[in-house]
Amino acid sequence: MADKPTIVLVHGFWGGAAHWANVIVELNKRGHDRIRAVENPLTSLADDAERTRKMIQQVDGPVVLVGHSYGGAVITEAGDLPNVVALVYVAAFAPDAGESPGGISQELPPAAIENLAPDSDGYLWLRQDKFHESFAQDLAPDEALVMAVTQKAPLASAFGDNVTAPAWRNKPVWYQVSTEDRMIHPDNERRMARRMNPRRTVELDASHASLASRAEEVVDLIEEAVRETAG
Repeated sequence: MADKPTIVLVHGFWGGAAHWANVIVELNKRGHDRIRAVENPLTSLADDAERTRKMIQQVDGPVVLVGHSYGGAVITEAGDLPNVVALVYVAAFAPDAGESPGGISQELPPAAIENLAPDSDGYLWLRQDKFHESFAQDLAPDEALVMAVTQKAPLASAFGDNVTAPAWRNKPVWYQVSTEDRMIHPDNERRMARRMNPRRTVELDASHASLASRAEEVVDLIEEAVRETAG
């Protein structure tokens, strides 16, 4: 059993580990019983990478790291541990050394960038009344409402934190592009995927919340990474 990879799921901004609910249920249905989901503080890339590293280090055996959105930057920073055997990016940032999610977004702004609202305490929110159309337009309104109300806002400064040594330069990569993404420009996703030379890139006609709206296809990609890297 030690050779069976553990799947570690890493969430992004404006949500927590529960954003992976549909993926977790689908993985379990398919017989995967070694699943963990990190709950990141979203206070800085260094803090989030350290929290993710600690969970990876608790795993006895290989790990397939899966990151959504900003979680892609986290797995890029934290995925250098020796037991990490694969990186799977789900509509995610994959910065190179010296790049930040904020810098990448400024190069090619996503459709919903104007719907981000900083508060007086330094946190960056996605406006509740714009959450459905910005983040999850292919989910039912009630599902998007719950996401909007329970969103976990990051410190705005975390958006500008640079990656130091990208793990994707040394690990096998899989990438899922959301072609209707309004939080990361789809062409940015394609560009980041292309330069990593992934084993596979899958394009889904999906919102930024593809982990919720297209969980079966996302799990197909995760399973491919698990199969190809199993000991």
